[in-house]
Amino acid sequence: MPFELEQSLEILEKLVNTPSPSGYTADVMKLAASYLAESGAELTKTNKGAVIATFRGEDDSKSRLITAHVDTLGAIVKEIKPSGRLKLDKIGGFNWNAAEGEYCTVHTADGRKIRGTILMHQTTVHVYRDSGKAERSSDNIEVRLDERTGSADATRALGIEVGDFVSFDPRFERSGGYIKSRHLDDKASTALLLELAARLKETSEKLPHTLHLYISNNEEIGFGGNASVPDGTVEYIAFDMGAIGDGQSSDEYTVSICVKDSSGPYHYGLTRHLADLCKNDGIPHKLDIYPYYGSDASAAIRAGFDVRHALFGPGIESSHALERTHTDSLEAAARLLRAYILSPLAED
Repeated sequence: MPFELEQSLEILEKLVNTPSPSGYTADVMKLAASYLAESGAELTKTNKGAVIATFRGEDDSKSRLITAHVDTLGAIVKEIKPSGRLKLDKIGGFNWNAAEGEYCTVHTADGRKIRGTILMHQTTVHVYRDSGKAERSSDNIEVRLDERTGSADATRALGIEVGDFVSFDPRFERSGGYIKSRHLDDKASTALLLELAARLKETSEKLPHTLHLYISNNEEIGFGGNASVPDGTVEYIAFDMGAIGDGQSSDEYTVSICVKDSSGPYHYGLTRHLADLCKNDGIPHKLDIYPYYGSDASAAIRAGFDVRHALFGPGIESSHALERTHTDSLEAAARLLRAYILSPLAED
């Protein structure tokens, strides 16, 4: 089954340029659903807004599910300050220094998109002596709007109110073989799943087991794929980013297979099955442990689903900040996807 890198990158760029902080995902879910609809799959929309695409295999009694998520980090308006600037509350787990200085968009309830910049209140070094030392916290971080406003009333007159979502500019860029952008977690994996769906329509290869592609929209807040798992699912794969840093084996050039994260070990048999597929097919891969990480697969286990669960995906540098990966990692992850869906079920 071929892999189209350029198509994957085109899909990825569209995904990252569609704002989708957790809780504000309707537009990106429509985009994802449009790609899945073109594949001819059976589509189901959950009450939480996720989309499941089903491809029937030779054995429909035991199926596998692969999930990736399109919701991202972001923020929500907590308070409109007397100055007219905005105090924020985080959506998802990140440090404020990772968003400081970023351009952003405020999405109002009436559909307006108002631009701004996320800054420290004490940014001006000519005025604030503690500019560099002040804590990067929700008390000090604020949005400077690109509008003439100097009061809370003037800001409200723009249509902005508490509860409006704030998205961060992704800054997608291709630099040689590297892909730099916010929100590669987990839109890089989602793009690969959507490209896979397109290839499934074209291929004559028959899947050994029914396959469900589950595009989740609440993963960053912990419960994207913990419900609506189709009956008959025995294997549940979270297709999500590999964490890179000190002490990690994951890198930007291979597919990362997670053995354990903060939720505990993943299913031994299924994890070994993935590693064996890589070894047999010569797919560059690394086994790793992610110490401060949880996935939709682990959320499904917590919710009580009786499935074998595993986690793999492309290696992403500087997660939850200005992220980067390489096309080699995307290709390795895509190769493992294909090998997996064409393989027999894992042994216990």
